Amino acid sequence: MTSTTITTKGQVVIPSEIRRNHKLGAGTRVVFVEIKGEIVMRPITKEYFENLAGVLPGKGKAARSLLKEREADLRKEENR
Repeated sequence: MTSTTITTKGQVVIPSEIRRNHKLGAGTRVVFVEIKGEIVMRPITKEYFENLAGVLPGKGKAARSLLKEREADLRKEENR
């Protein structure tokens, strides 16, 4: 188990081994979720959005829209 410290700005460093194992790089967006009193950080990926499909009414339209938006963001980042 690896530990880190929260800075005065609320920032933490994700240990390099974890970044490598989960392919987390600069610019990777993440979401924090509270589950039964624990804080879970999850990368925002296509799979993350696919798992959300059907949670809200609308037959996955919101998730598809978010996926398209994320893909457009990735294209913009790649073209920098």
